[in-house]
Amino acid sequence: MVLEGFHQEKDVKLKSSPADLVTETDQNVENLLISSIRETYPEHRFIGEESVVAGEPVVLTDSPTWIIDPIDGTVNFVHRFPFVAISIAFAVNKQVEFGIVYSCVEDKMFSAERGQGAFLNGVPLHVSHQKDIHQCVVVTEIGAERDDLSLSTMTSNIYKLLKLPIHGVRAVGTAAVDMCLIATGAADAYYHIGMHCWDIAASTLIVSEAGGVVMDTDGSQFDMMSRKVIAASSADVANSIAKVVCAFPCRRDDEVGSS
Repeated sequence: MVLEGFHQEKDVKLKSSPADLVTETDQNVENLLISSIRETYPEHRFIGEESVVAGEPVVLTDSPTWIIDPIDGTVNFVHRFPFVAISIAFAVNKQVEFGIVYSCVEDKMFSAERGQGAFLNGVPLHVSHQKDIHQCVVVTEIGAERDDLSLSTMTSNIYKLLKLPIHGVRAVGTAAVDMCLIATGAADAYYHIGMHCWDIAASTLIVSEAGGVVMDTDGSQFDMMSRKVIAASSADVANSIAKVVCAFPCRRDDEVGSS
């Protein structure tokens, strides 16, 4: 469904900003996933990106909950930039137990189950274990926020990292794949402010199971609803990034009226 839509003309609608897009394929994929899962698990709960946009609240309880991003990288999808992913996480007691990220155009299936390791198309994954921030490639995203404070904070963060210096900064356009790149060792760290829980719920477990570290951008314990994250090859690298980057204000996913 995603690949068919990838090569077609799209009916694109705006959500929160001119850079926050949605297509009919986003909605169709989410409807397919939720309806299919619900047939087998009618008592389970769901947090889906397009359902939230349509007005559903973000409520993560101890109940079994599926956290779904039907197309992570919708801007990429619209422009046929070949990094588009489906992200599905399953949480119990507010803890992700397994997750998959399928990079559709690349035909790469990243997966992890708590305590069982992380895999790419069945092959075990391991982070780079790099500890020296100066030797790192760091992945981030500009995101959909385009107000002056958000943009100045995001560009200032990149400037400060480059001046450390680090080897480089990259942006793929999908948070889920960004984090999976840390799990493969292709990059050493990822940070972002302003993404949503459905963007990263699956990939946080994939990074952790590949031996990586996940935390808040201020260095505190990771909170899936906070919309702030660092994923890294080691605690040393994660803490080095936390000392440099600043967060701009963004409403938590679990606050009333979040978008």
